[in-house]
Amino acid sequence: MLTTLIVSACAKRPDAIAPVSMGNAFSGLSCNQAQTMLATERSNLAALSAEQNSAATGDAVGVFLLGLPIGSATGGDKEGAIAASKGKVIALENRLLSC
Repeated sequence: MLTTLIVSACAKRPDAIAPVSMGNAFSGLSCNQAQTMLATERSNLAALSAEQNSAATGDAVGVFLLGLPIGSATGGDKEGAIAASKGKVIALENRLLSC
């Protein structure tokens, strides 16, 4: 029981995090604005993913050595921010399909 609780508290790898649906939140942007925002958001997603990978690795090591998810416990888990960023990227890419 305790093991399940500890493992469930561990940070997920970025590729295991589902995007948040943004629908057509960016439909009012011009093509240039959408392109600029997409480049910025892709960069943001890459940075968040790197932080999340570090947290996941820290959790794996912490659970193995101490029985505690150290990366998540120290605020390294960026799951919510990654889900939102992935959603923005998808919505912006969809917006650019009509350009």
